[in-house]
Amino acid sequence: MNRTLAGACICAGLLLCIFGPAPAQEEVGQMADPGITIRWWGQACFCITGPGDVSVLNDPFPEGMGYDPPTCTPTVCTVSHEHRDHNAVERLPQTTQIIRGVAGEHEAAGITFTGVEVFHDAEQGAKRGANVIYIWSMAGMRIAHFGDIGHLPTPEQLRQIGTVDVAMVPVGGFYTIDGAQAVKLARQVSAKVIFPMHYKTAATEKLPISGLEPFLAAVPDTWQVERAGGVSVQLGAADLPEQGARVIVLDYK
Repeated sequence: MNRTLAGACICAGLLLCIFGPAPAQEEVGQMADPGITIRWWGQACFCITGPGDVSVLNDPFPEGMGYDPPTCTPTVCTVSHEHRDHNAVERLPQTTQIIRGVAGEHEAAGITFTGVEVFHDAEQGAKRGANVIYIWSMAGMRIAHFGDIGHLPTPEQLRQIGTVDVAMVPVGGFYTIDGAQAVKLARQVSAKVIFPMHYKTAATEKLPISGLEPFLAAVPDTWQVERAGGVSVQLGAADLPEQGARVIVLDYK
C-alpha cells in the first residue's frame, strides 16, 4: 500500500469514528410519517386510508344521489344513521367490518372507534331520530366524522367527543347544523383541520340545503381556507397547524 492510499484510509477511518456511518436510505424512508389520505365522494361520504392500507369509509350512499357511488374497498365502514344517503353498505365486500349507528367503543382492524350518540335535528330527535359521531385515531391523528348532526353538542356529549385533530362536519343546514354552527362546533372540539361536507353542489341542486359559501363566510380570519383542487388530499401530523385551523375543501369528482 503506498503512502497516499494509506493516508486516505486513515482519514476515512477517523471520519467514521467521529460521525458514524451514514444512515441507509431505507431506514430514512421507514422513519417518515406515512400520514393519511382523505378522499371525498360527495355528501357525507369519505374514505380515509392510513398506514398499512387500512381504510375507513364513512356514510356511503347509493346510486341516484347525483354523485358517483364510492368504489373503494374499505377495511371498515361506519354508518352514522339509517337514512338511505348514509347507509348504502350493500355494495361493500363481505370482508368490510361495518359499525352501524351504535354508540360506545368498537374494535375493528386494530382501531378503536368511539361512537357518541347525538340527534339528527334540534328537537331531541323528534323529527329525524338519532345520529352517531364516530371518533378514531390513525397515523397519530384523532379523527371525527360528525354524520348528520343537527344541533350543537351538550357539555356531556362534548366530554365524550373530546378534542380532535381532523373533523368532517356538515355545513349545509336544514337537515343538519348550518355553516355558522359548524364553525362553532369545530371550535368546541378544537379541530385543527376541518373538511366541510353535506352542502349543496352542482350534483345535488334539488336538495333544500345551503351551498358552501355561508360556511366560508363564517370562517374566522385566523383560519386558512384551502381548495385542494382534487378529490383527495394527504395529511400528516406535521401538517396540523399550531394555531388557528385549516379548512380544506375537496372536489367530489
